[in-house]
Amino acid sequence: MIEVVSVERIAPRPWRNGGGFTRELLAWPSADDWGVRISVAEITRDGAFSSFPGIERWIAVVEGQGVVLRFADHRSVLGPEDDALRFDGAAAPLAELQAGATRDLNLMSRRDAGEGEMRRVKADDEWFSAAPLRAVFCTGVARLQIDDADAARLPAWSLAWSGHASRQRWRLVADAEPVRGFWLSFRPV
Repeated sequence: MIEVVSVERIAPRPWRNGGGFTRELLAWPSADDWGVRISVAEITRDGAFSSFPGIERWIAVVEGQGVVLRFADHRSVLGPEDDALRFDGAAAPLAELQAGATRDLNLMSRRDAGEGEMRRVKADDEWFSAAPLRAVFCTGVARLQIDDADAARLPAWSLAWSGHASRQRWRLVADAEPVRGFWLSFRPV
């Protein structure tokens, strides 16, 4: 069964540092004891990320001009056309906005619980994975096909997911213009 969560239906939670807010789309297997968490965050001003030891993080810019993340030993520039960046959650990079606020897709996974993955959807891309938890996030209206059959109609700015999706073939089909999207998965240990 496919669950669909719309970003706009989730109340935003402000960050402690006042630099933005987060809308949590999924905490799996439960909100209290999650192995993986997927959210959309809006960064509204420059500032440091929170440190999450034991967590692997992925981030992708899905709206806005982009952000520079300054780590202790390097910097990464992320824009809306870039692939997702994977980094150690214990690192607390400084985020510097490029030209105003950004909206970012985030995946956090506990290393002791399993392994997450996030990658950009490409046109006519068919995605196969053995991971039981799989999801797709899209910024425009689209259809999710599973094993060549329509499985869900997705509104703009939504996440479709299933906790029983191992070994299925997924494809995202845009209704009109190309849609920005990302495949997300989590394989428990």
